[in-house]
Amino acid sequence: MRQRAREIARRLAVARPPRERRPRRGVGELTSLPWSGGSDELDLERTLDALVAKPLPDDDDVVVRERVRRRRSVVLVVDVSGSMRGERIRTAAATVGALTGELSRDRLSVVAFWSDAAVLVRMGEPADPATVLDLLVRMPAQGLTNVSFALETAGAQLAGVPARDGRVLLLSDCVHNAGPDPRLVAARLPRLDVLLDTTGEDDVDLGRDLARAGRGRCRLVAGHREVAAALTSVFAP
Repeated sequence: MRQRAREIARRLAVARPPRERRPRRGVGELTSLPWSGGSDELDLERTLDALVAKPLPDDDDVVVRERVRRRRSVVLVVDVSGSMRGERIRTAAATVGALTGELSRDRLSVVAFWSDAAVLVRMGEPADPATVLDLLVRMPAQGLTNVSFALETAGAQLAGVPARDGRVLLLSDCVHNAGPDPRLVAARLPRLDVLLDTTGEDDVDLGRDLARAGRGRCRLVAGHREVAAALTSVFAP
């Protein structure tokens, strides 16, 4: 099973792009930056200020508006309770592989949970997919499912992270049968997205409620082959 999980993770992992010297642009906060040939939206006020001080400007004295994506801090919360076996372990492997590639420039924490929870990778630590997979696969499927405590543990990993940069991704069947109502904790997170595994018993209503409370998205996955598309949807603008 461990070897199969690694194969799935490698197949779905996204190759890391070349390191860039400038901030990554695209979806993100609209920011004023020196012109570098990639934008035609002029920040007129700041450009005029520069021209007053320097009548013969260089290219980088022209200021434009571009969207710059900040570094994200994401907590992946994986259900390893008694109901998570077989295909669900393969789905977890696919999620770890794809997410590690997607977040190659960001910070990732990984939490496994059942009636309790364990932090496998703390925020800011290296998240090698093979190592994370080994930790997940070696954990026995055990006990009840306490989604509330898992989300509290994830929230603690985001302590000190600006709300605009932090988010939690929950991979679970959402069959919550231990602990208080997780909707209350979901509402306190900066953002919560849910990948809801439907290959066995599940609670789609709770999954959607959690995503709604956490201002995120809920995507249903019926096996590891659907993970990549679901993650693309979750991380879309």
